[in-house]
This record gives sequence, C-alpha cells and structure tokens, in this order.
Amino acid sequence: MQTLGNFKLPPFFNYPPYFTLQPVRDTREKQVQLWKELILDYCKTQKIFVIGLEEEFPLFSNPAIERSLTHEARQAFLAAIVSEGRAEWLDKGHRKCLILWHRVQDWADIILNFVKDNGLEDSVMTVEEIRSGPESRGTDLQGVDRIILMRALKLLEHKGKLAIFKGTSADDEGIKFSSR
Repeated sequence: MQTLGNFKLPPFFNYPPYFTLQPVRDTREKQVQLWKELILDYCKTQKIFVIGLEEEFPLFSNPAIERSLTHEARQAFLAAIVSEGRAEWLDKGHRKCLILWHRVQDWADIILNFVKDNGLEDSVMTVEEIRSGPESRGTDLQGVDRIILMRALKLLEHKGKLAIFKGTSADDEGIKFSSR
C-alpha cells in the first residue's frame, strides 16, 4: 500500500482514471465521494485546515503513475466538500478552501469536553492558550485554525457557555468559561 508520509493512501490513488473527472454521472459521483473522504481524512490526520487550489497539495498529484488533478477536478472535489458543509471558500474567486474536518458544532463540543476534562470551568484562558497551551497538546485543539476556533467559541458564547472579551490585541483575546 502506498503511503504519503505516515498516511496510507487508498487503492484508487494508483488508478489513473481517478485523476480525470469522469464523464459518466454515476462514475463521477463515486469518484467525487472517494476524493471527498480522502481529502477530509488526510487533512484531519495531517492537521491541515486550508487548501489552496493553485498551491502544491500532496494529494493532487501521484508521481508514481505520473498523474495530477486538473484545476477543474480540484475545484469540483473541494466544491463537493463545501456543498456538504465540511469546507468553506475563503475568497470570492474560490482559490482557498477552509477545511472543516469537524463541523463548527463538533469543534464547539470538543472545546466543551476540553474544558471539562481539564477542570477549566469558571477559568479564563486566551485563544492562543486553547490552540497551543500545555492542556491542548495531543488533542484536536492543538494548532487548530484560528478562524475555526473563533467560530466555535462564538457559537458557545451565543449558547451562554462562555464569554469572549477583547484584549489589547487579537492575540490576547480572553475566554471566560462558564460552569453552567
């Protein structure tokens, strides 16, 4: 089985037709589904949050079979992930895509479990501590994209689970967790 670093690639990755958008609808639907799962799984295991369509991305080419996805194929596969609510375009030109291998609600749940597991109810942390503090090491929160983290925190704030307060700069925004 072929790997990309420590990531095991699925068998279809060595099948040249999967690097070309398929014209037959049923075949294309299966192709899109396989690519969606591969991209989300790879991004999750490698902690990748943003994919640029015009940038190098390891899954978009397979040197072993001398195949690369066209720009159209890359856009089709990412657009399919966006349509499922598992990604969002970061720009109007659809050149950068924010990958949500956990949906924002799931990130919010991860934060609540993190707070509970670490006894942080009624405590204060900065946004940066949540992303890179000692408590987050080895968790999904370690290195989480700031955009995703802020959306999840705002969702929790809306539900009354925490309060976000501004610091002197964006880097020291504080979070006061609630025990209710």
